[in-house]
Amino acid sequence: MRDQLQLFDIANPCINVCEVNNRGYCKGCLRSRDERFFWHKLSPSDQSKVLKLCQQRRRRQERAKRKAQHGDTDQPENFALF
Repeated sequence: MRDQLQLFDIANPCINVCEVNNRGYCKGCLRSRDERFFWHKLSPSDQSKVLKLCQQRRRRQERAKRKAQHGDTDQPENFALF
């Protein structure tokens, strides 16, 4: 199955939001500078790996955003000490 994936071109994940975040990743597709610049030179296998890394980055980003929205505490919101 993995070999079959390599038979087809993998679409460039760019969504035309070409701005870098504070970690050096594109805010639109979450690729690094090198991943963006050399996308066309990567093998389909490596492109697939980059897409998986981007998915992991997006999940981490979403978890961090949720934590920040909830005050980064493990206590339930309605927790009362008294």
